[in-house]
Amino acid sequence: MALLNLFKGKQEERFVEPASFRELIEGYSIEVMPRTAAKIEDFKALLPKGTRVYIAHIDGTPIEEMVQTAKRLSMDGFPVMPHFPSRIIPSAAILEDWIKRYHNEAGIEQALLLGGGVSTPAGDFDSSIQLIETGLFDRYGFKRLHVAGHPEGNKDIDRDGGTKIVDEALKFKQAYSERTDAEMAITTQFAFDAKPVIAWAERIAAAGITLPIHLGIAGPTKLQTLIKFAIACGVGPSLSVLQKRALDLSKLLTPYEPDELLKNIADYKAVHPESLLQSIHVFPLGGIRASAEWMNEQLAGERNVAM
Repeated sequence: MALLNLFKGKQEERFVEPASFRELIEGYSIEVMPRTAAKIEDFKALLPKGTRVYIAHIDGTPIEEMVQTAKRLSMDGFPVMPHFPSRIIPSAAILEDWIKRYHNEAGIEQALLLGGGVSTPAGDFDSSIQLIETGLFDRYGFKRLHVAGHPEGNKDIDRDGGTKIVDEALKFKQAYSERTDAEMAITTQFAFDAKPVIAWAERIAAAGITLPIHLGIAGPTKLQTLIKFAIACGVGPSLSVLQKRALDLSKLLTPYEPDELLKNIADYKAVHPESLLQSIHVFPLGGIRASAEWMNEQLAGERNVAM
């Protein structure tokens, strides 16, 4: 199998020299919340032109704050993609109100649809499929829809630890993308190890999924902070990467940076350019400014580690 050959160091006919991850991170996206975005005085001075900015909708955040943040970023020239977590939306009427506000007040035409991190639905919805089936995003001219991906599984959905439900959901979304003109992609939870990510990407591609994958990574942050978020978000096998790092006293006090993960993905992409892994999405767990500056430095070539 190509994945095993690559990571065991076996020679392949298509073997190429280790790749820079600079090309991989061009056009990266980043996530903000209204309260974290409010701390940034000027996004235009921080983010590359055209950076897609996701707005995470945390339960309890007033929709007015969400829309104002979207409007601010949109007026600054950034494509904005608000989250719609199905399980925190009380009703179809409120879903339509949110969509209408984003569209009419902030000119938004993109959305990330996901289940949401709560176990008990607040109302009518418990999956992103149900959000799609309302037809409301199409009615209000949302041209791009991203959906959540789970390279390491999701026990909130597949409670037995398998992948049957998430796999069937991806097939539904694939079919939807084929019968409509919606631009769709998969945005994943953050991970720390390339191997389970690549194995998942290969598996869903073999099952007929062609949606591009925007791989979630954690931006630079303290190791203790990262482990806390990883456990809370249900990150699976790749959590062992952080646990091993925590045992290394020389690394315990230095911030985590995603360079090793990015290098491994870039090496894989150099051998497998057809891979669904096409873009990078940054979770700025250590702060928006720290993550954006780190990514921008990599793009400028200032801190790329020699391969």
